[in-house]
Amino acid sequence: MTIEKFAQTLPHGISLSCRAAGARGRPVLMFLHGFPEAAFVWDFLLEHFSRSENGGYRCVAPNLRGFEHSNAPPEVSAYRPKHLVQDIAALIALEAQDQGGQLAALVAHDWGGALAWNLANQLPQLAQQLVIINSPHPGTFLRELKTNPAQQAASAYMNFLIGPDAEELLVQDDYRRLWEFLSHTKTGFQTPHWLTDEVKAQYREVWTAGLRGGCNLYRASPLRPPRAQDPAAAAVDLPRDMLSVSLPTLVIWALDDIALPPILIEGLTDYVEHLTIRTVPDATHWIVHEQPQLMAQLIADFLPPDASPR
Repeated sequence: MTIEKFAQTLPHGISLSCRAAGARGRPVLMFLHGFPEAAFVWDFLLEHFSRSENGGYRCVAPNLRGFEHSNAPPEVSAYRPKHLVQDIAALIALEAQDQGGQLAALVAHDWGGALAWNLANQLPQLAQQLVIINSPHPGTFLRELKTNPAQQAASAYMNFLIGPDAEELLVQDDYRRLWEFLSHTKTGFQTPHWLTDEVKAQYREVWTAGLRGGCNLYRASPLRPPRAQDPAAAAVDLPRDMLSVSLPTLVIWALDDIALPPILIEGLTDYVEHLTIRTVPDATHWIVHEQPQLMAQLIADFLPPDASPR
């Protein structure tokens, strides 16, 4: 199966570079990536679910604004959640127009998950189901950022990424800090088996296109550890109606994620009406790379049998 690459210009003027597999007109699965990644991390799942024996879906993975060849507005304000949700909602309308503008499922990881939680709350009619992979719900994340010193320490990297020189520092020494970001485990730094020369080349291509958009995601969000000169999360209160999710939701959580520990899935039932949680031991934040076959199986088990014609 060949990955299709295309640029999709949305009605509000933003253009997103996308990767896709499967024929148009089929039920759509959409996949949202995080930082410092890009749409290519979903290639295995795009190909897997586009095959007829696995549902024959139309599978689409956009690069979020600011990533790869998607438009990258320079203003920090352009990366507020409402704008990124608008991008994804517009893309869904175009890709799922033969299904009444509704995805079979929205699958998301890391920052993509932050957008997916927002979209599921604000526009639940745009998807039948939600799949979240190691991306904290804003309610539990805010709770831990406010009260848990361990989570504040685990998220301290966010305050580095909002610095005015973050992009320049990330580029130094052939992206040394970013490779460390991908290689950091509970026992130290160790190059993971999946980070091959080929995958490194894909990351370099994405990072060479620019890192400001990715850093601007962090600058635009107050959900980060408070500091003496910056109250950040401590000054945030989110109303209940911004946190509830009615969509059937699968949360897949790698238990060895050093930045997002499993305490973040505690209390999820307070916010998510129809929740299924699958935890994965001995897996890190980069579980999409580490165990793609398991990801495919967990997602397939969750999708309704009638979501796609066989």
